[in-house]
Amino acid sequence: MPRIEEMYAFVAEDSGPDDEGVVGINTGSGWMPLVGADMARVESLKPIAREIAARTGQKIKLLHFTHREELGGV
Repeated sequence: MPRIEEMYAFVAEDSGPDDEGVVGINTGSGWMPLVGADMARVESLKPIAREIAARTGQKIKLLHFTHREELGGV
């Protein structure tokens, strides 16, 4: 698996334009955030994000993050 250098995330406005949260789905085994490290994954998540937006009426944005900073291990 290649090193992750960038991330994409589907983000919804929460209570205002400056209040956001990562969109997720319940998989039955727990919550999975709608994030990906490549466009193939992002494309596979787009229909899910669209469905959530239509069902909830929330504005969902796709954000691209490009700065990597390692903060340590667990």
